[in-house]
Amino acid sequence: MKFQLDEPQGGNSISRHDTQGVWVNGRPHTTSVLVPWKGDVVAWAPSRFEEFQTAHFEAIRALNPELVVFGSGARLRFPSPALWRGLVEASIGFEVMDNAAACRTYNVLASEGRNVLAALLIEG
Repeated sequence: MKFQLDEPQGGNSISRHDTQGVWVNGRPHTTSVLVPWKGDVVAWAPSRFEEFQTAHFEAIRALNPELVVFGSGARLRFPSPALWRGLVEASIGFEVMDNAAACRTYNVLASEGRNVLAALLIEG
């Protein structure tokens, strides 16, 4: 017996991911993106892990999620805490995973109605 909807009502769902991009609500995205639980998917500037700056994380903060699931690309890499300090100061949770784990975790939390945001690095 299934207890969970395939797609959360009114929210975003990541249906597929690979090294080339992610599919949110059936639409492909081939560059880095911010995927809020509800609302529009937002293009995110970094295209390489080494490009991250504080401003990239301030863009996340502006969307006011309660939790950020940060996908660092195909492999797990941790950004400098100084870059995402503003999130912690705003009491926004921050978890780091590779993109595959971040997509799965995001979908579970979004299906629960949590105000979660996936910040996914798609390296070109």
